[in-house]
Amino acid sequence: MAEAESLWSAIAAVINAQRDRPSLIQQAQPVGGGCINRSYRLVLEDGQAWFVKLNQRDSLAAFAAEAEALTAIAASQTIRVPTPIAWGEADRTAYLVLEWLDIDRGASDWQQLGADLAQLHRQTHSAQGFGWHRDNVIGQTPQINPWQWDWGRFWQVQRIQFQLDLAARNGYRWPHAQALCDRIPDLLADHQPKPALVHGDLWSGNASFLADGTPVIFDPATYYGDREVDLAMTELFGGFPPAFYEGYRQVWPLDPGYRSRRDLYNLYHVLNHVNLFGGGYVHQAQRLIDRLLATSR
Repeated sequence: MAEAESLWSAIAAVINAQRDRPSLIQQAQPVGGGCINRSYRLVLEDGQAWFVKLNQRDSLAAFAAEAEALTAIAASQTIRVPTPIAWGEADRTAYLVLEWLDIDRGASDWQQLGADLAQLHRQTHSAQGFGWHRDNVIGQTPQINPWQWDWGRFWQVQRIQFQLDLAARNGYRWPHAQALCDRIPDLLADHQPKPALVHGDLWSGNASFLADGTPVIFDPATYYGDREVDLAMTELFGGFPPAFYEGYRQVWPLDPGYRSRRDLYNLYHVLNHVNLFGGGYVHQAQRLIDRLLATSR
């Protein structure tokens, strides 16, 4: 859809105020690749470019949460993310302005991406346990993040149970899914991870590289959780080569039992895809539930 000139003028005014350098808009070019937001490369007359996301006005909280997550990851000084510039509402449209990064997937350093992610996961805290200071979204789905000291309880209540309840409201139910959910604290009882700063939605579409090979991650659904949730998702849809895992393990080897937890962590994302898209994800969720129940007896 065409965006109103008044919207772009308002966004340009916010950018100019941030950098104290007046400049008019030269071009707002649509950028493909996303299915949730409308995305643009905004170029001002002085030649500087910005990445702009647009959506309905009720997306403002999600944009603010994304900006806060990017800021937290950047503050760790472990892995590159686009710097958030501004977010707000204009012409009944929510917007998020990010630093424009020239992505070059041909200049990949997967081993460095793995190493950088491991360093990000070293960022922890001991004040509140697992969660985040605010709720955010996973795709378009609310992701609730109240603090919990017990990781198994967090994963049960705030991840799997939340998605199962939402699926039921959407008309999806699976035999024995609730029985599996009820067992999650026991399944994770012997696993006591430290709360790690995680990306939260780390599939191959949310990771890339600059022209010099520098790894970049974006579109986070950040919280403090088990570091393995990020690693599990990199395996869910593929796209991460062996060099990535080698780089990660060189910095921080995996804990024993990771393979047994991987499906439980990925069930969250499969259920979320059911709630977003339905289709074949319904059967994929059933297969995961069956496998988890079979291996946990």
